[in-house]
Amino acid sequence: MTLLAFDTSAAHCAAALLLNGTVHTHVEDMARGQGERLMVMLEEVLAAHGQTWANLDAIAVGVGPGNFTGIRISVSAARGLALGLGKPAVGVSLFDSTQHLSNWAQVAVPAPRDQLYVMDFDKQSAPAMTDTAQGFALSSDHSTTDHIRAMAQIAAARLTAGGDLPRPAPLYVKAPDAAPSRDVPPVILP
Repeated sequence: MTLLAFDTSAAHCAAALLLNGTVHTHVEDMARGQGERLMVMLEEVLAAHGQTWANLDAIAVGVGPGNFTGIRISVSAARGLALGLGKPAVGVSLFDSTQHLSNWAQVAVPAPRDQLYVMDFDKQSAPAMTDTAQGFALSSDHSTTDHIRAMAQIAAARLTAGGDLPRPAPLYVKAPDAAPSRDVPPVILP
């Protein structure tokens, strides 16, 4: 399988090319400019490994949680590429890659205002917000390179397993408009 994965959900532009069982990664730290850099960077990654868009079997994309604009940039690019190339696209969350890397069911991703987005895969619960990381594996314990590599591996496994995969969609976890409370569940936007 030849799969191109990418993510712009934080202050980076990251890509991974799964080619002949090996994952090749490329990460650029950037606070701004992901929208202008993403497609150029993806073409550079493909060319560096002698590949073209036509060689791809699938596309994977990081769906968040993370920066609102960054998530929309990469998800829109993935959907457009999948449609234009006639290839499947798979969304992979930062929760998924953190679980994969840490081998732990309870994972957390840093959120604004010293909060955390948390997910408990054992309970199959919806993502929520909290202010403590106790008992959770943190996404920040792994590098962006580790995460984009894991996203490519997870997407390939999902595609190999078969079945219907939904179109990639941004994973937004939003606290209620009022001050965050453990008693009020967050709203998850489609």
